[in-house]
Amino acid sequence: MRQIWKSFRALYFASLMMLIGSGLLSTYLGLRLAADHVDSLWVGALMAANYFGLVLGGKIGHRLIARVGHIRAYAACAGIVGAAVLGHGLIDWLPAWLFLRVIVGLGMMCQYMVIESWLNEQAEAKQRGLVFSGYMIASYLGLVLGQLILVLHPALGLELLMLVALCFALCLVPVALTRRIHPAPLHPAPMEPRFFIKRVPQSLSTVLGAGLIVGSFYGLAPLYASQQGLSTEQVGLFMGSCIFAGLVVQWPLGWLSDRYDRALLIRCFALCLAVAALPLAIMTEVPLEVLFIAGFLCSLVQFCLYPLAVAFSNDHVEGDRRVSLTAMLLVTYGVGASIGPLVAGVLMKLFGSHMLYAFFSFFALVLVWRIRPKAVTNLHVVDDAPLHHVAMPDSMSSSPLVACLDPRVDEQVVQDQMQNPIEPQPEPEPEPEVDPSPDDPEDPDAGREQSFTEARP
Repeated sequence: MRQIWKSFRALYFASLMMLIGSGLLSTYLGLRLAADHVDSLWVGALMAANYFGLVLGGKIGHRLIARVGHIRAYAACAGIVGAAVLGHGLIDWLPAWLFLRVIVGLGMMCQYMVIESWLNEQAEAKQRGLVFSGYMIASYLGLVLGQLILVLHPALGLELLMLVALCFALCLVPVALTRRIHPAPLHPAPMEPRFFIKRVPQSLSTVLGAGLIVGSFYGLAPLYASQQGLSTEQVGLFMGSCIFAGLVVQWPLGWLSDRYDRALLIRCFALCLAVAALPLAIMTEVPLEVLFIAGFLCSLVQFCLYPLAVAFSNDHVEGDRRVSLTAMLLVTYGVGASIGPLVAGVLMKLFGSHMLYAFFSFFALVLVWRIRPKAVTNLHVVDDAPLHHVAMPDSMSSSPLVACLDPRVDEQVVQDQMQNPIEPQPEPEPEPEVDPSPDDPEDPDAGREQSFTEARP
């Protein structure tokens, strides 16, 4: 691991700086609007705009990289993101902030694509798991450090925006000075919505629910904590502890995922989330100790849903479709993360801040109802299932190209799709019919569709 860290430290440092800036910016905007007594609807809309930019960035980022190359695209997007961050300090008009958040999300998605494609280009097949783990650690660590900056600098002045812009300026340095080989051109990843909706409906439901919950958490949890009477330093500690919970739970989660039925685990974790969020959903005024403990416990389980859904879906999809699957999962997550902060923001505006965790509890119960563990027939289980669980970075800090680093995706498939355009495959031969049910997906009958989400397969 030490050799891996040394080989890729420049790209890890770039990721760390990006996530420090991104994490700090999200919390700063929430606290800034709370201090100005702005409706929670606007706070949710800002986070939704950020995720909309991330989803949109796949298409635009691919075209930009294809036109000017990886380094120039990365440098241009880092400069644009830094300028958009400073724009928040120059303009106080909230609709303009929505536009700026879209620009930030769009630019960061392009940066993720460059870094992940570069990591994959340089990682040997046997190193991909360790390289992936290092990338995940850098991502989570950046998000945590971004929150802890508020502890050291609690004043909500323009200095914090300047610090965010500074992080995006520093993330330019290791990429601009790298001596590594330029990554290969990117090809679009096909997305097969009809196929995946029929094959892995429970996984897509879980990913959508995770997007609704985690997207709302990043956007509105700082506002919730502020309305509970926490100071800026305490809000930073609260957010930092919650995000840190997402990091520490990944390895125990992998141990459980490799030994127990993953659908059952998704249902159990969703039920645990519904129960853990209940005290914060019911109490309008929460003691500080209860707030930190309950918030930490909620984060332990809410950050388990997406990795479990990814592992569960990979168990039921053939190897040559796993790059496309990652694109489908990330778009589904982005849709949920765009809708969740808006809906939760409206609820908080109408009924109070505690509705944020009531929102979490409700959708966790929806997942408990939706996910129905049962024996899946061999018709829907691939030969290499169950696959080894891999700790996943937060979807806020990755692009569809993260599939190229996932050791569960066959290296030869990745290389073939990188070098050759994707061609539609013939429809599969009809298979024996099975008794259809909401939790037992049918055999797919749809061809491949080209999506606006781009990946470097």
